[in-house]
Amino acid sequence: MQKNTLNFDTHRNISAKEWVVFIHGAGGSTATWKYQLEAFKPHYNLLMIDLRDHGLSKDIAPASEQYDFDLITNDIKKVLDENNIVKAHFITLSFGSVIMQDLSIKYPHLVASAIFAGGIFKANALIKSFVQLARVFNLFLPYRWMYGLFSYLLMPYKRHQKSRKIYRKQAEKLTPKEYMKWVGLYGEFFKLLNRFYEQDIKFPALALTGQQDYIFSKSAKGFAAKHKNVLVIEIKGAGHICNIDQPEIFNELALYFTHEHKYYQVEEFPTFQAQASKAG
Repeated sequence: MQKNTLNFDTHRNISAKEWVVFIHGAGGSTATWKYQLEAFKPHYNLLMIDLRDHGLSKDIAPASEQYDFDLITNDIKKVLDENNIVKAHFITLSFGSVIMQDLSIKYPHLVASAIFAGGIFKANALIKSFVQLARVFNLFLPYRWMYGLFSYLLMPYKRHQKSRKIYRKQAEKLTPKEYMKWVGLYGEFFKLLNRFYEQDIKFPALALTGQQDYIFSKSAKGFAAKHKNVLVIEIKGAGHICNIDQPEIFNELALYFTHEHKYYQVEEFPTFQAQASKAG
């Protein structure tokens, strides 16, 4: 039976007025944020979404043989409307950052602030090569092999083992047909990146990148250098999925940033002394 809206989890805090919305990446689910849940619950209302075909978001109407960003973004907007969320902080991971870019272009009034973990920005030569390599391998490799291979390309070190395990476990829930529909988004992918990169970013944004994220870190630094409202921080000892590799540092930085850009007056937070290095 088809469902009209995505699966989502809400965690309401009766003493909080502000919302934090979490958007995972391709192949992820709400489980992506398992290390953020307890840290954020005391301070915010939380909304964690399973994107179409991911987690428990199966057979979502309207059905489509081909996906585009309009469809994916409208899925999220429906969930926000259902929960009467008119403004929020957004925390995204990897490909979720690209979905967030589209959401912010179409519905700028929704965004109080945005945190891009392992964000994808300028389509530089390395990112283009990575995407093209994935498209070539799609022609002859089963998609589960693809996820296994690219989990090691994105997260090659022993300290990334936990991230790889969570990523692969969630990605295996996609069927081959669902996976290929998401691959089809790459037709719009580079155009959207370029449009967002060149526009004036009016909301405060934080790009959190792992020191060992050798594919996407450089573009995050370039994006922050171009836009005055964007700050980039590099987290030591973390790779692409920095919210899992270094969850305590990630949570301190994210909580401090959302507090600094609150859209309601709330109680004071403690000052966090996170052990992260600011990228130059």
